[in-house]
Amino acid sequence: MLPGPTPECHVTATDRWRLGSYHRPVDVRVTSFAEAQECYRHKDLRQALYDAGEVIMSDVIVNLHADEHRARRRLENRLFRRDTFHYYESELFPDIIRDTIAPYLDTGRAELVSFGHQLMMNLAALTAGVDRPQGTPEETFRLYDYLKTFIEGATLAHYTGDKAAKAAEVLEKLEAFDAEFLMPAIARRTALIDAVQQGAASEDDLPRDVLTVLLRNQDKIPMSHESLRREIAFYLLAGAHTSATAFNRVMHNIFQWIAAHPEDERRVTEDRLFVQRCTHETIRLQPSSPTGMRWALDDITLSNGRHFDKGDRVILDLTVINRDPNLFGADAEDFNPHRSLPPEVAPWGLSFGQGMHACIGQDLAAGLRFMDGDALDAHLFGLVPVGVQTMFDHGCRPDPNDAPEMDASTTRPYFGRYPVVFVR
Repeated sequence: MLPGPTPECHVTATDRWRLGSYHRPVDVRVTSFAEAQECYRHKDLRQALYDAGEVIMSDVIVNLHADEHRARRRLENRLFRRDTFHYYESELFPDIIRDTIAPYLDTGRAELVSFGHQLMMNLAALTAGVDRPQGTPEETFRLYDYLKTFIEGATLAHYTGDKAAKAAEVLEKLEAFDAEFLMPAIARRTALIDAVQQGAASEDDLPRDVLTVLLRNQDKIPMSHESLRREIAFYLLAGAHTSATAFNRVMHNIFQWIAAHPEDERRVTEDRLFVQRCTHETIRLQPSSPTGMRWALDDITLSNGRHFDKGDRVILDLTVINRDPNLFGADAEDFNPHRSLPPEVAPWGLSFGQGMHACIGQDLAAGLRFMDGDALDAHLFGLVPVGVQTMFDHGCRPDPNDAPEMDASTTRPYFGRYPVVFVR
Protein backbone atom coordinates (compact mmCIF):
# COMPACT_ATOMS: atom_id res chain seq x y z
CA MET A 1 0.00 0.00 0.00
CA LEU A 2 1.14 3.54 -0.70
CA PRO A 3 2.16 5.02 2.66
CA GLY A 4 -0.15 7.75 3.87
CA PRO A 5 1.05 10.94 5.51
CA THR A 6 3.06 10.38 8.67
CA PRO A 7 1.24 10.94 11.97
CA GLU A 8 2.89 14.36 12.23
CA CYS A 9 0.95 15.45 9.13
CA HIS A 10 -2.25 15.23 11.14
CA VAL A 11 -0.90 17.17 14.13
CA THR A 12 -1.28 20.93 14.15
CA ALA A 13 1.76 23.15 14.41
CA THR A 14 0.58 24.29 17.85
CA ASP A 15 0.52 20.66 19.03
CA ARG A 16 4.02 20.07 17.67
CA TRP A 17 5.22 23.13 19.58
CA ARG A 18 3.66 21.73 22.78
CA LEU A 19 5.45 18.42 22.13
CA GLY A 20 8.72 20.26 21.95
CA SER A 21 9.32 19.74 18.23
CA TYR A 22 10.24 23.34 17.62
CA HIS A 23 9.37 26.95 18.43
CA ARG A 24 5.82 28.16 18.85
CA PRO A 25 4.48 28.57 15.28
CA VAL A 26 3.67 31.96 13.84
CA ASP A 27 1.77 32.98 10.73
CA VAL A 28 4.03 34.74 8.24
CA ARG A 29 2.34 36.73 5.47
CA VAL A 30 3.77 36.89 1.95
CA THR A 31 2.55 39.63 -0.40
CA SER A 32 5.41 39.75 -2.92
CA PHE A 33 4.87 38.02 -6.26
CA ALA A 34 8.51 36.89 -6.47
CA GLU A 35 8.53 35.58 -2.89
CA ALA A 36 5.27 33.71 -3.48
CA GLN A 37 6.70 32.05 -6.61
CA GLU A 38 9.72 30.88 -4.63
CA CYS A 39 7.52 29.63 -1.78
CA TYR A 40 5.33 27.60 -4.13
CA ARG A 41 8.44 25.91 -5.51
CA HIS A 42 10.28 25.32 -2.22
CA LYS A 43 10.63 21.65 -1.26
CA ASP A 44 10.50 22.41 2.48
CA LEU A 45 7.15 24.21 2.37
CA ARG A 46 4.28 21.77 2.71
CA GLN A 47 0.57 22.24 1.93
CA ALA A 48 -1.33 23.65 4.94
CA LEU A 49 -4.60 24.79 3.44
CA TYR A 50 -6.72 21.72 4.20
CA ASP A 51 -5.57 20.66 7.67
CA ALA A 52 -9.07 20.93 9.12
CA GLY A 53 -10.68 18.87 6.35
CA GLU A 54 -8.79 15.60 6.74
CA VAL A 55 -11.96 13.44 6.72
CA ILE A 56 -12.01 13.90 2.97
CA MET A 57 -8.61 15.50 2.24
CA SER A 58 -6.03 13.72 4.40
CA ASP A 59 -4.10 11.82 1.72
CA VAL A 60 -5.40 13.20 -1.57
CA ILE A 61 -2.91 14.44 -4.15
CA VAL A 62 -3.05 18.09 -3.09
CA ASN A 63 -2.04 17.16 0.48
CA LEU A 64 0.79 14.76 -0.34
CA HIS A 65 4.36 16.01 -0.29
CA ALA A 66 7.76 15.21 -1.78
CA ASP A 67 8.16 11.66 -3.15
CA GLU A 68 4.57 10.62 -2.39
CA HIS A 69 3.22 13.61 -4.25
CA ARG A 70 5.58 13.21 -7.20
CA ALA A 71 4.63 9.56 -7.64
CA ARG A 72 0.88 10.23 -7.54
CA ARG A 73 1.18 13.28 -9.76
CA ARG A 74 3.33 11.47 -12.32
CA LEU A 75 0.67 8.78 -12.52
CA GLU A 76 -2.34 11.07 -12.82
CA ASN A 77 -0.57 13.34 -15.30
CA ARG A 78 -1.08 10.56 -17.82
CA LEU A 79 -4.70 11.65 -17.96
CA PHE A 80 -4.25 15.40 -17.60
CA ARG A 81 -2.78 16.01 -21.03
CA ARG A 82 -3.84 18.60 -23.54
CA ASP A 83 -4.95 16.07 -26.14
CA THR A 84 -7.29 14.57 -23.55
CA PHE A 85 -8.61 18.02 -22.67
CA HIS A 86 -9.31 18.74 -26.33
CA TYR A 87 -11.19 15.44 -26.53
CA TYR A 88 -13.26 16.36 -23.49
CA GLU A 89 -13.99 19.89 -24.71
CA SER A 90 -14.85 19.02 -28.29
CA GLU A 91 -16.37 15.53 -28.01
CA LEU A 92 -17.84 14.88 -24.57
CA PHE A 93 -18.71 18.13 -22.84
CA PRO A 94 -21.05 19.72 -25.43
CA ASP A 95 -23.71 17.06 -24.83
CA ILE A 96 -23.35 17.33 -21.05
CA ILE A 97 -23.72 21.11 -21.16
CA ARG A 98 -26.74 20.85 -23.48
CA ASP A 99 -28.49 18.30 -21.26
CA THR A 100 -27.75 20.22 -18.05
CA ILE A 101 -29.03 23.57 -19.31
CA ALA A 102 -32.10 22.24 -21.16
CA PRO A 103 -34.56 22.16 -18.20
CA TYR A 104 -33.63 25.73 -17.25
CA LEU A 105 -34.13 27.01 -20.78
CA ASP A 106 -37.58 25.45 -20.69
CA THR A 107 -38.51 27.46 -17.59
CA GLY A 108 -36.66 30.59 -18.72
CA ARG A 109 -34.77 31.04 -15.46
CA ALA A 110 -32.06 29.51 -13.28
CA GLU A 111 -30.18 30.05 -10.06
CA LEU A 112 -26.51 30.32 -10.98
CA VAL A 113 -24.96 28.88 -7.81
CA SER A 114 -26.81 25.57 -7.94
CA PHE A 115 -26.79 25.44 -11.75
CA GLY A 116 -23.05 26.10 -11.91
CA HIS A 117 -22.35 23.34 -9.40
CA GLN A 118 -24.60 20.90 -11.24
CA LEU A 119 -22.97 21.70 -14.57
CA MET A 120 -19.41 21.49 -13.32
CA MET A 121 -20.26 18.42 -11.22
CA ASN A 122 -21.48 16.61 -14.33
CA LEU A 123 -18.25 17.51 -16.11
CA ALA A 124 -16.06 16.68 -13.08
CA ALA A 125 -17.79 13.32 -12.65
CA LEU A 126 -16.68 12.38 -16.14
CA THR A 127 -13.03 13.24 -15.48
CA ALA A 128 -12.99 11.73 -11.98
CA GLY A 129 -14.62 8.46 -13.03
CA VAL A 130 -18.00 8.72 -11.31
CA ASP A 131 -20.52 6.98 -13.55
CA ARG A 132 -24.06 8.23 -14.06
CA PRO A 133 -25.84 5.02 -15.20
CA GLN A 134 -29.41 6.31 -14.75
CA GLY A 135 -28.83 9.73 -16.28
CA THR A 136 -31.90 11.10 -14.53
CA PRO A 137 -32.43 14.48 -12.79
CA GLU A 138 -32.97 12.58 -9.54
CA GLU A 139 -29.56 10.95 -9.86
CA THR A 140 -28.01 14.36 -10.55
CA PHE A 141 -29.59 15.82 -7.41
CA ARG A 142 -28.37 12.89 -5.27
CA LEU A 143 -24.81 13.33 -6.54
CA TYR A 144 -25.11 17.08 -6.04
CA ASP A 145 -26.18 16.49 -2.45
CA TYR A 146 -23.02 14.45 -1.85
CA LEU A 147 -20.95 17.13 -3.56
CA LYS A 148 -22.26 19.92 -1.33
CA THR A 149 -21.27 17.96 1.77
CA PHE A 150 -17.81 17.14 0.38
CA ILE A 151 -17.24 20.84 -0.28
CA GLU A 152 -18.13 21.64 3.32
CA GLY A 153 -15.69 18.96 4.45
CA ALA A 154 -12.83 20.30 2.35
CA THR A 155 -13.40 23.87 3.57
CA LEU A 156 -14.20 22.92 7.17
CA ALA A 157 -11.79 25.52 8.51
CA HIS A 158 -14.14 28.22 7.20
CA TYR A 159 -17.38 26.56 8.35
CA THR A 160 -19.31 28.74 10.81
CA GLY A 161 -21.30 25.94 12.48
CA ASP A 162 -20.41 22.87 14.60
CA LYS A 163 -17.26 21.55 12.92
CA ALA A 164 -17.25 18.16 14.69
CA ALA A 165 -20.85 17.47 13.70
CA LYS A 166 -20.12 18.52 10.13
CA ALA A 167 -17.05 16.23 9.97
CA ALA A 168 -19.22 13.28 11.09
CA GLU A 169 -21.80 14.16 8.43
CA VAL A 170 -19.07 14.32 5.76
CA LEU A 171 -17.85 10.82 6.67
CA GLU A 172 -21.39 9.43 6.59
CA LYS A 173 -22.02 10.96 3.15
CA LEU A 174 -18.65 9.73 1.89
CA GLU A 175 -19.58 6.15 2.81
CA ALA A 176 -23.00 6.48 1.16
CA PHE A 177 -21.38 7.91 -1.98
CA ASP A 178 -19.01 4.95 -1.97
CA ALA A 179 -21.88 2.45 -1.97
CA GLU A 180 -24.06 4.23 -4.52
CA PHE A 181 -21.55 5.58 -7.02
CA LEU A 182 -17.96 4.51 -6.42
CA MET A 183 -18.26 0.74 -5.97
CA PRO A 184 -20.27 0.26 -9.20
CA ALA A 185 -17.79 2.49 -11.05
CA ILE A 186 -14.86 0.42 -9.76
CA ALA A 187 -16.59 -2.83 -10.72
CA ARG A 188 -17.24 -1.62 -14.28
CA ARG A 189 -13.68 -0.42 -14.81
CA THR A 190 -12.13 -3.51 -13.26
CA ALA A 191 -14.09 -5.68 -15.69
CA LEU A 192 -13.01 -3.53 -18.63
CA ILE A 193 -9.36 -3.56 -17.54
CA ASP A 194 -9.49 -7.37 -17.26
CA ALA A 195 -11.06 -7.57 -20.73
CA VAL A 196 -8.26 -5.43 -22.20
CA GLN A 197 -5.62 -7.60 -20.55
CA GLN A 198 -7.28 -10.72 -21.98
CA GLY A 199 -7.53 -9.22 -25.46
CA ALA A 200 -11.33 -9.13 -25.38
CA ALA A 201 -11.45 -5.32 -25.46
CA SER A 202 -9.24 -2.52 -26.75
CA GLU A 203 -7.64 0.44 -25.02
CA ASP A 204 -10.25 2.69 -26.65
CA ASP A 205 -12.94 0.91 -24.60
CA LEU A 206 -11.46 2.21 -21.34
CA PRO A 207 -12.80 5.45 -19.88
CA ARG A 208 -10.37 8.37 -19.83
CA ASP A 209 -10.68 9.25 -16.16
CA VAL A 210 -8.73 9.36 -12.89
CA LEU A 211 -10.33 6.24 -11.44
CA THR A 212 -9.29 4.11 -14.42
CA VAL A 213 -5.71 5.39 -14.24
CA LEU A 214 -5.47 4.59 -10.52
CA LEU A 215 -7.01 1.13 -10.88
CA ARG A 216 -4.70 0.19 -13.77
CA ASN A 217 -1.64 1.13 -11.74
CA GLN A 218 -2.30 -0.46 -8.36
CA ASP A 219 0.83 -2.55 -8.90
CA LYS A 220 2.92 0.63 -9.13
CA ILE A 221 1.17 2.78 -6.52
CA PRO A 222 -1.15 0.64 -4.38
CA MET A 223 -3.92 2.55 -2.63
CA SER A 224 -6.33 1.37 0.04
CA HIS A 225 -10.00 1.57 -0.83
CA GLU A 226 -10.41 4.44 1.63
CA SER A 227 -7.59 6.39 -0.02
CA LEU A 228 -9.02 5.72 -3.46
CA ARG A 229 -12.42 6.88 -2.24
CA ARG A 230 -11.01 10.15 -0.92
CA GLU A 231 -9.04 10.76 -4.13
CA ILE A 232 -12.09 10.37 -6.37
CA ALA A 233 -14.27 12.46 -4.05
CA PHE A 234 -11.56 15.13 -4.08
CA TYR A 235 -11.44 15.24 -7.88
CA LEU A 236 -15.22 15.48 -7.96
CA LEU A 237 -15.40 18.33 -5.45
CA ALA A 238 -12.31 20.17 -6.68
CA GLY A 239 -13.33 20.02 -10.32
CA ALA A 240 -16.90 21.01 -9.54
CA HIS A 241 -16.53 23.52 -6.72
CA THR A 242 -13.60 25.59 -7.91
CA SER A 243 -14.92 25.69 -11.48
CA ALA A 244 -18.48 26.46 -10.34
CA THR A 245 -17.25 29.27 -8.09
CA ALA A 246 -15.24 30.73 -10.98
CA PHE A 247 -18.22 30.25 -13.34
CA ASN A 248 -20.52 32.26 -11.04
CA ARG A 249 -17.98 35.03 -10.54
CA VAL A 250 -17.20 35.29 -14.26
CA MET A 251 -20.91 35.63 -15.02
CA HIS A 252 -21.25 38.36 -12.38
CA ASN A 253 -18.17 40.24 -13.60
CA ILE A 254 -19.33 40.16 -17.22
CA PHE A 255 -22.79 41.38 -16.21
CA GLN A 256 -21.17 44.33 -14.45
CA TRP A 257 -18.68 44.97 -17.26
CA ILE A 258 -21.25 45.15 -20.05
CA ALA A 259 -23.51 47.33 -17.88
CA ALA A 260 -20.64 49.82 -17.67
CA HIS A 261 -19.32 49.14 -21.19
CA PRO A 262 -22.35 48.45 -23.42
CA GLU A 263 -20.11 48.59 -26.48
CA ASP A 264 -18.71 45.21 -25.40
CA GLU A 265 -22.08 43.47 -25.07
CA ARG A 266 -21.79 41.92 -28.53
CA ARG A 267 -18.43 40.41 -27.61
CA VAL A 268 -19.94 37.89 -25.19
CA THR A 269 -21.64 36.14 -28.11
CA GLU A 270 -19.26 37.00 -30.95
CA ASP A 271 -15.80 36.72 -29.40
CA ARG A 272 -15.00 33.52 -27.52
CA LEU A 273 -11.55 34.83 -26.62
CA PHE A 274 -13.19 37.78 -24.86
CA VAL A 275 -15.09 35.38 -22.59
CA GLN A 276 -11.90 33.45 -21.89
CA ARG A 277 -10.05 36.68 -21.02
CA CYS A 278 -12.91 37.55 -18.66
CA THR A 279 -12.40 34.15 -17.02
CA HIS A 280 -8.65 34.64 -16.61
CA GLU A 281 -9.15 38.14 -15.21
CA THR A 282 -11.75 36.87 -12.75
CA ILE A 283 -9.48 34.07 -11.55
CA ARG A 284 -6.68 36.60 -11.02
CA LEU A 285 -8.82 38.95 -8.96
CA GLN A 286 -10.95 36.32 -7.20
CA PRO A 287 -8.97 33.09 -6.86
CA SER A 288 -10.83 30.02 -5.67
CA SER A 289 -8.76 30.20 -2.51
CA PRO A 290 -7.72 33.77 -1.63
CA THR A 291 -4.67 32.44 0.20
CA GLY A 292 -2.12 29.71 -0.26
CA MET A 293 -0.77 28.17 2.95
CA ARG A 294 2.39 26.19 3.62
CA TRP A 295 4.05 24.74 6.73
CA ALA A 296 7.78 25.33 6.96
CA LEU A 297 9.29 21.86 7.47
CA ASP A 298 12.72 23.33 8.18
CA ASP A 299 14.37 26.72 8.68
CA ILE A 300 14.14 28.47 5.31
CA THR A 301 15.85 31.50 3.84
CA LEU A 302 14.57 32.83 0.54
CA SER A 303 16.89 34.16 -2.15
CA ASN A 304 16.19 37.76 -1.06
CA GLY A 305 17.24 36.96 2.53
CA ARG A 306 13.77 36.63 4.08
CA HIS A 307 13.71 33.90 6.72
CA PHE A 308 11.03 31.49 7.97
CA ASP A 309 11.54 29.38 11.06
CA LYS A 310 10.71 25.69 11.11
CA GLY A 311 7.04 25.34 12.05
CA ASP A 312 5.94 28.72 10.71
CA ARG A 313 2.80 28.80 8.63
CA VAL A 314 3.48 30.80 5.49
CA ILE A 315 0.36 32.53 4.16
CA LEU A 316 0.50 33.63 0.54
CA ASP A 317 -1.97 36.50 0.19
CA LEU A 318 -3.11 36.05 -3.41
CA THR A 319 -5.56 38.95 -3.26
CA VAL A 320 -2.53 41.24 -2.88
CA ILE A 321 0.01 39.24 -4.91
CA ASN A 322 -2.26 39.05 -7.97
CA ARG A 323 -2.82 42.81 -7.92
CA ASP A 324 0.79 43.92 -8.16
CA PRO A 325 0.68 47.10 -10.29
CA ASN A 326 4.26 46.50 -11.42
CA LEU A 327 3.07 43.36 -13.19
CA PHE A 328 -0.61 43.98 -13.97
CA GLY A 329 -0.65 47.73 -14.50
CA ALA A 330 -1.87 50.79 -12.65
CA ASP A 331 -5.45 49.47 -12.71
CA ALA A 332 -4.45 46.07 -11.28
CA GLU A 333 -7.23 46.32 -8.68
CA ASP A 334 -9.88 46.53 -11.41
CA PHE A 335 -11.55 43.96 -13.63
CA ASN A 336 -10.38 44.65 -17.18
CA PRO A 337 -10.72 41.90 -19.81
CA HIS A 338 -8.75 44.06 -22.27
CA ARG A 339 -5.66 44.01 -20.06
CA SER A 340 -2.43 43.64 -22.05
CA LEU A 341 0.33 41.61 -20.40
CA PRO A 342 3.81 40.49 -21.48
CA PRO A 343 4.13 36.76 -22.30
CA GLU A 344 5.98 35.99 -19.08
CA VAL A 345 3.09 37.18 -16.86
CA ALA A 346 0.21 34.72 -16.60
CA PRO A 347 -3.15 36.51 -16.88
CA TRP A 348 -4.49 34.55 -13.87
CA GLY A 349 -1.53 35.53 -11.67
CA LEU A 350 -0.61 32.83 -9.15
CA SER A 351 -4.18 31.62 -8.59
CA PHE A 352 -3.32 28.15 -9.91
CA GLY A 353 -0.13 27.95 -7.85
CA GLN A 354 3.26 26.93 -9.18
CA GLY A 355 5.81 24.22 -8.59
CA MET A 356 4.90 20.72 -7.45
CA HIS A 357 1.39 21.74 -6.39
CA ALA A 358 0.40 23.78 -9.44
CA CYS A 359 -3.24 22.97 -10.18
CA ILE A 360 -3.27 19.76 -12.22
CA GLY A 361 -6.52 20.73 -13.95
CA GLN A 362 -5.88 24.40 -14.74
CA ASP A 363 -5.79 23.88 -18.53
CA LEU A 364 -8.98 21.85 -18.34
CA ALA A 365 -10.78 24.53 -16.31
CA ALA A 366 -9.50 27.75 -17.90
CA GLY A 367 -7.90 26.61 -21.15
CA LEU A 368 -4.68 27.94 -22.60
CA ARG A 369 -3.69 31.54 -23.01
CA PHE A 370 -4.16 32.57 -26.64
CA MET A 371 -0.97 33.97 -28.15
CA ASP A 372 -0.32 35.64 -31.49
CA GLY A 373 0.07 32.99 -34.15
CA ASP A 374 -2.11 30.40 -32.40
CA ALA A 375 -4.85 28.73 -34.42
CA LEU A 376 -8.28 29.64 -33.11
CA ASP A 377 -9.96 26.45 -34.32
CA ALA A 378 -7.45 24.35 -32.35
CA HIS A 379 -7.47 26.53 -29.23
CA LEU A 380 -8.33 25.03 -25.84
CA PHE A 381 -10.79 27.46 -24.22
CA GLY A 382 -11.48 25.59 -20.97
CA LEU A 383 -14.64 24.38 -19.29
CA VAL A 384 -15.45 27.57 -17.41
CA PRO A 385 -15.26 29.84 -20.50
CA VAL A 386 -17.27 27.30 -22.52
CA GLY A 387 -19.94 27.12 -19.82
CA VAL A 388 -20.11 30.90 -19.51
CA GLN A 389 -20.24 31.28 -23.29
CA THR A 390 -23.22 28.89 -23.45
CA MET A 391 -25.15 30.94 -20.90
CA PHE A 392 -24.69 34.17 -22.85
CA ASP A 393 -25.47 32.44 -26.12
CA HIS A 394 -28.90 31.72 -24.63
CA GLY A 395 -29.46 35.31 -23.49
CA CYS A 396 -28.67 34.91 -19.79
CA ARG A 397 -29.22 38.07 -17.71
CA PRO A 398 -29.57 38.83 -13.96
CA ASP A 399 -33.15 38.48 -12.73
CA PRO A 400 -34.32 42.11 -12.44
CA ASN A 401 -36.78 41.16 -9.68
CA ASP A 402 -34.54 38.97 -7.52
CA ALA A 403 -31.13 40.26 -6.43
CA PRO A 404 -28.19 37.90 -5.69
CA GLU A 405 -27.22 37.14 -2.09
CA MET A 406 -23.94 36.12 -0.45
CA ASP A 407 -23.50 32.82 1.42
CA ALA A 408 -23.69 33.40 5.18
CA SER A 409 -22.59 29.85 6.13
CA THR A 410 -18.91 30.46 5.31
CA THR A 411 -16.32 33.17 5.77
CA ARG A 412 -15.31 32.72 2.12
CA PRO A 413 -16.77 35.33 -0.29
CA TYR A 414 -19.20 33.01 -2.11
CA PHE A 415 -22.57 33.84 -3.59
CA GLY A 416 -25.37 31.99 -1.81
CA ARG A 417 -27.85 32.45 -4.61
CA TYR A 418 -27.80 34.30 -7.94
CA PRO A 419 -31.09 34.29 -9.87
CA VAL A 420 -30.92 34.76 -13.65
CA VAL A 421 -33.34 34.71 -16.56
CA PHE A 422 -32.92 33.80 -20.23
CA VAL A 423 -33.98 36.56 -22.62
CA ARG A 424 -34.13 35.86 -26.35
